[in-house]
Amino acid sequence: MSKRVVITGLGVISPNAMDVPGFLHAIKNGVSGVKFMPQYEELKFNCQVAGSPAFEWDNLRNYLTETSLYGLKGKGIAFGIKAALDAWMDAGNEITSEGTLWETGCVFGSSVADTDVIKNAITRVDAKESKKLGSRVVEQIMNSGVTAYISGRLGLGNKVISNSSACATGTQAILMGYEYIKYGMAKRMVVGSSEYVDAYIFGAFDSMRVLSRKYNDEPTRASRPMSITAGGFVPGSGAGALILEDLDFALARGARIYGEILGGSNNSGGQRGGGSMTAPAATGVIRCIQEAMNNASITGQQVDLISGHLTATIADKLEIKNWVQALGLTAEDFPMVNSLKSMIGHCLSAAGSIETVAAVLQIVHGFVHPNINLEDANPEIINLIGANNLPTKIVNRKINIVAKANFGFGDINTCLIISKYDK
Repeated sequence: MSKRVVITGLGVISPNAMDVPGFLHAIKNGVSGVKFMPQYEELKFNCQVAGSPAFEWDNLRNYLTETSLYGLKGKGIAFGIKAALDAWMDAGNEITSEGTLWETGCVFGSSVADTDVIKNAITRVDAKESKKLGSRVVEQIMNSGVTAYISGRLGLGNKVISNSSACATGTQAILMGYEYIKYGMAKRMVVGSSEYVDAYIFGAFDSMRVLSRKYNDEPTRASRPMSITAGGFVPGSGAGALILEDLDFALARGARIYGEILGGSNNSGGQRGGGSMTAPAATGVIRCIQEAMNNASITGQQVDLISGHLTATIADKLEIKNWVQALGLTAEDFPMVNSLKSMIGHCLSAAGSIETVAAVLQIVHGFVHPNINLEDANPEIINLIGANNLPTKIVNRKINIVAKANFGFGDINTCLIISKYDK
């Protein structure tokens, strides 16, 4: 028998905030976390701005023991630890060193292990100094490092999985955790994703010429989803985490409930029919969104807000076209659309989890966050869904259902349907 799955905890590290209260304030007020990066100017990158969290290693001193913290250099892992443990405590749970929580598991994803840690290891090996690597390197370069740290700190005994599906990673992790609870394989799951974009990852994207390059002197204007002057995405770093629970389990312990996941879908366009390694096939995207709505037992008319992938590339207008076809609506009855990437850039594997935290906050607090830098919306997008559905200032209104989707390299698609909790 399937279960109802609710959201009881939130955690976030974002370019524009280091915790949920700060993040709520930032997204309500259109605060950008995109900054000029002097290092990238020195490296002669075309794009010299990034969404970079104001992280300090001391931020972890209340989360890990000194033994665990010693030698930890991977920021992607660090972001994930803080977001996940913040979500855990936000859900009213304690962090202890006693007992194994057999009913609780973790699905937490990332795109790649921290490449600066890998680079340091390679440099030492090449210099015949492998003995100086220390005993903490392997746990930081393995892709499952973040889940290993999280599950070990919390004593999680159920399924512990590290997923990786490029920019669809975060929403895919949430969907996987939802399915384990829904079908009775777990009572509670820690889900989310993290990403640290260092110079090596940034440089790889810069060489593809897909990054913004015209706003290096105006960083906060650089990320421009759905804008006619969008010139590529801005890489970002961070992590988002949620605690999902079986409704009965949450009620039995008196948990606060933020919202409910009604359903979702994950598929691939197979890199056919216009899909490729770097672009989604329209048929796959449309099928994913429609399957998510069917699984959630809703129609397009019930969606109040679309939290899109919308990266500030040429793909934005194609994505909107897919949403129009999937929902079967016209501009007159289309829901509002926003892209958090306008404020924080594209956080790659962390994008979906951070954006889902934003979606939940909009449901709980009754608002639609603005699309900043959208003073010149693409006319083709306006023709499809109307200018009024692209808010550039906060809109205070009741939000019952959000459709949240992300699409990743490899033609991978994920869509979640998140709703206000109805007893």
